[in-house]
Amino acid sequence: MQNILVTGGAGFIGSEFARRMIANHPSYKVVVFDKLTYAGNLDNLLPISENPNYAFVQGDITDHAAVERTLEEHAIDAIVNFAAESHVDRSILNPDAFIQTDVVGVYVLLESARKLGINRFHHVSTDEVYGSIPEGTFREGDSLEPNSPYAASKAGGEMMLRAYHVTYGMHTTVTRGSNTFGPYQYPEKIAPFFITEALDDRPLPLYGDGMQVRDWLYVGDHCDAIDTVLHKGAPGEIYNVGGEHELHNIEVTHFILQALGKPETLIRHVADRPGHDRRYALTNDKIRRELGWSQQHTFEEAMAATVEWYRQNEWWWRKIKTGEYLDFYKAQYAERLAQAE
Repeated sequence: MQNILVTGGAGFIGSEFARRMIANHPSYKVVVFDKLTYAGNLDNLLPISENPNYAFVQGDITDHAAVERTLEEHAIDAIVNFAAESHVDRSILNPDAFIQTDVVGVYVLLESARKLGINRFHHVSTDEVYGSIPEGTFREGDSLEPNSPYAASKAGGEMMLRAYHVTYGMHTTVTRGSNTFGPYQYPEKIAPFFITEALDDRPLPLYGDGMQVRDWLYVGDHCDAIDTVLHKGAPGEIYNVGGEHELHNIEVTHFILQALGKPETLIRHVADRPGHDRRYALTNDKIRRELGWSQQHTFEEAMAATVEWYRQNEWWWRKIKTGEYLDFYKAQYAERLAQAE
């Protein structure tokens, strides 16, 4: 691998991966391909914007011509796909966009790669494809029971990778990451949403009783795992990437408020999300045993650093929380918060 296409590389996890690849693999050329929808942000790539080994192409992964042109022009020999519609709440409001990007887009990338003889394809998926688990942990061979349009679309994309590996012999790999957090995360997900709202002393709309359990994974550890699988993963294999740090949503909320010195009276328990999965949990046995990866950050140190990053970087997030963001906020939370008052 010398020329890597990072689709969705202007988003949260994708941009972290692009920055790390430039830093850790100086002989590689990293081409970011991103549609620049609401969550795509070129500010995320400012740290590498002047690096000669970085290039940016604006494009949609559902556009065959744009994808193939980019693959050819940059002599791409490996694809890492982060491009996705990724927020469960938005998938409930507008499932169509998720099917187009997360299923059709994956097909377009795979077919373009097959046509041009690009054999290495890594796909970034999610623990949500498994569905909810009341106890124990999910392993890679467990059945998929997605419960939201987002999770179903990600599972569909995974099935396309399996088909291209089995049918055409393509070297595909998949990682299923758990609940990822860190700097540069668009403030619709619970951590950056609650951090930035609390900084402005605004109410925090916590779904239901707040006892939903998530496995928290720092974005740097997540990207190191993807790097490891890209270089060492076996063809056709799937690897869980979990933080192995389970917390209830209300516990995470308390941690954020304590880190910011804000009162718990900001918490508002609001009507729960439809089909809200109660608990996700992964085992990392496979990636640890076969590839030697393990987390390098504790939740406490990583979340404290994340809170501080948002405190110190209002320039990044404050301009985001206008326009489209406010429309989504009103659609998702205005009625819930009014009913909670």
